[in-house]
Formats: sequence, structure tokens, C-alpha cells
Amino acid sequence: MNKTLLTILMLALLLLFIISPFAALASLMLIVFVSAFFSLLGNLFQVIIGGDTDPKGS
Repeated sequence: MNKTLLTILMLALLLLFIISPFAALASLMLIVFVSAFFSLLGNLFQVIIGGDTDPKGS
């Protein structure tokens, strides 16, 4: 579950970087945002199905 929460936090920070007024690399950040969004969806489906998102058990 920690991995899912960290992914959500990362997604929110990436969104802030994209919409910042001085975003020189906004198009590159948009690509990173889309890939992070799909990673978040994968993590959420794994949590819903009941898989372990933190295999190390820490």
C-alpha cells in the first residue's frame, strides 16, 4: 500500500511541475506524467485484486 501512496504523491507532484508557469520541459513532463499515471493504474489494480505491492515486506 505504501507503493501506491507514493505513486499518487509522485503523480500529484508531476502535475504541479507540468502546470507551473515556467515549465520549460512541459512536453517531456507530460510524457512522464502519462507513464506515471499508467503505473498508478497498475498499482491500484494490483491492490484491488489483492496482490502484494511491497514484495520486500518492509
